[in-house]
Amino acid sequence: MERIESLRNWLHQQLPGDLQLSAPIGDASQRRYFRVTLADGSRRMVMDAPPALSDCRPFIKLAELLRPAIRVPRIHAQDLGQGFLLLDDLGNIDLQTALSATDEGGAEWLYRWAIQSLIAMQTRVDASALPAYDAATMVEDLNRFSEWYADKHLGRPLTGEDLAVWERSRALLVARAQSQAKVVIHFDFHCRNLIVASSQDGVAGQDEGIGVIDFQDARSGPLSYDLASLLKDMYVQWPEAFRLDLCIRYWEAARAAGLTVPASFDDFYADFEWMGAFRHIRTLGTFARLAHRDGKPQYVGDMPVALHYLRETCVRYAELHPLYKLLNRLTDFQPGVGYTF
Repeated sequence: MERIESLRNWLHQQLPGDLQLSAPIGDASQRRYFRVTLADGSRRMVMDAPPALSDCRPFIKLAELLRPAIRVPRIHAQDLGQGFLLLDDLGNIDLQTALSATDEGGAEWLYRWAIQSLIAMQTRVDASALPAYDAATMVEDLNRFSEWYADKHLGRPLTGEDLAVWERSRALLVARAQSQAKVVIHFDFHCRNLIVASSQDGVAGQDEGIGVIDFQDARSGPLSYDLASLLKDMYVQWPEAFRLDLCIRYWEAARAAGLTVPASFDDFYADFEWMGAFRHIRTLGTFARLAHRDGKPQYVGDMPVALHYLRETCVRYAELHPLYKLLNRLTDFQPGVGYTF
């Protein structure tokens, strides 16, 4: 309660007249967001990031770095001592909400906008200005799967041959990821962090497009990482044929923009699939940690989607068959007929 009052007092120093503060929006780890509505009906967002738990400086740095390339919120005021940032409100309809209200035709246009933003970020932002998503960090991230998902969540710690399979599979995933060209990666480029932006009154106008939020963890990493986050999203699912078509559109646009993508689409799609497997293994561990360490059990409900994507990919590639079988043993899953490439 004390912190909310401090936030209100700070806002009144920054903004004239009466204002209304919403309930917290979303689930952003140690950070919280609130929508601020002013007396004239205009809106702002405010980030509350307690300094002992979260550092606002990466967000500020990334906002300045990304703004010339993509639509991100401007920072109107900041108080690093208290951990408060006053931001643009890009809109109240995220991509997940917009997709739920349309069909594949409408979804295709929304994804095209997102892909345009993704390629703009990858071509116009200097990746060397960001920390590298290196092999050691990847291994650390993937190890959440063994520690938090297999052991803490399923109660099946990896030992013996299962541990050996896991370590070999982890090494393959990291090596494949590291072999890709490096670009700026948002790191969570999914439907809940993409805002379908329009004018303040909700009428589409010249500013219509995709706004991007929650970018403070951006780094230099594998080219297909964000595309896998977008098209193999945990919070919205589409048929594979639809995803494949969007993948082709990305690949064609990326080539035209001069990005270092494989000359063969088949090779690019394999990279994309492996990157998706990497991300879903990492996500299972992260969701398990959120549920069991951070008291956020709602993430358990998203685990079956990650498992579905993983099985879909691992069954296709001979090198990932051992991981596929390990997943099935851990989850007592009985597979039907599968196809491999």
